[in-house]
Amino acid sequence: MSIQEIDVLYTAVATAENGRDGRVSSDDGKLDVVVNPPKELGGSGAGTNPEQLFAAGYSACFQGALGVVARKAKADISGSTVTAKVSFGKTEAGGFGLAVELTASIPNVDEVTAKDLLEQAHQVCPYSNATRGNIKVELSVA
Repeated sequence: MSIQEIDVLYTAVATAENGRDGRVSSDDGKLDVVVNPPKELGGSGAGTNPEQLFAAGYSACFQGALGVVARKAKADISGSTVTAKVSFGKTEAGGFGLAVELTASIPNVDEVTAKDLLEQAHQVCPYSNATRGNIKVELSVA
């Protein structure tokens, strides 16, 4: 697999202090959050965590990609939602990794059309393109 080249349209910048137990902020000040490990991983759970931030970004981006493919297909996705579940765990190699489940609710289309739109969005979404071949990403219709 070759490295994907892009024509840069926008660059987000964020800085972390103290890693998973500190603070993350964007250079424009629009994001400024406390991050703490969740209780399930022995942390305080007082703040958000990288997996929640990744889930938020992936679900929003995938919803946008769904809109792009739905417009081309002239499909009505009004009232739709995309939920991302991001799991954190140990890899066979002894490190840590992620797995993602993306579930879409698209009330105005049938299940076959919804599944087709999800597959198309998965080819368009930058998060899907970045993770493809690296982590398990499952798609489902609610």
